[in-house]
Amino acid sequence: MRKYILPSLRLTAVLMVLLCVIYPLIVAFAGSFSAGNGGGEKISRNGKVVGYALLGQSFSRPEYFWGRPSAVDYNAAGSGGSNKGPSNADYLKQVSDRVDTLLKYHPGIQKADIPAEMVTASGSGLDPDISLQGANIQIKRIAAARNVDERVIAQLVVAHTEKPVLGLFGPTSVNVLKLNLALDDLSDKTN
Repeated sequence: MRKYILPSLRLTAVLMVLLCVIYPLIVAFAGSFSAGNGGGEKISRNGKVVGYALLGQSFSRPEYFWGRPSAVDYNAAGSGGSNKGPSNADYLKQVSDRVDTLLKYHPGIQKADIPAEMVTASGSGLDPDISLQGANIQIKRIAAARNVDERVIAQLVVAHTEKPVLGLFGPTSVNVLKLNLALDDLSDKTN
């Protein structure tokens, strides 16, 4: 019995040091090279934190870009999906209501033009980005609400479009918070 217990205890001690001390230190060190030094990229305006680049927020006013819906009402502490499948009647009604809302505020688009991420929540409920198509379908509404030329809004979208890493990894996306802050900056310049 002693033959098995001592090696097991040694292995446990080595793994505890490796996995509870060394590995977290390596991850913390690597994180210190990322935006926000591993604490997330805080976005500030006038000395006040207005959001985080990697957390979605709710925007519902017509003069702002709308992000992906959230199953957790954008609560980072309760991150998660709804776990409702495509056969769930409540889920289908919720998606249908979101489609109707988009069609109401964007009369020039067709149902087929609406990207899925604009009417379905993500697995985390906190997606900060939308697709380029999701941003483009909103340009007309925002331009009308802000009384700005659509081309100016389209240029902002292009300027805030994030390409895949190395042209290969990940989708082309637009960060909704950063784009909406750029819209506010644009309004400040024209006023």
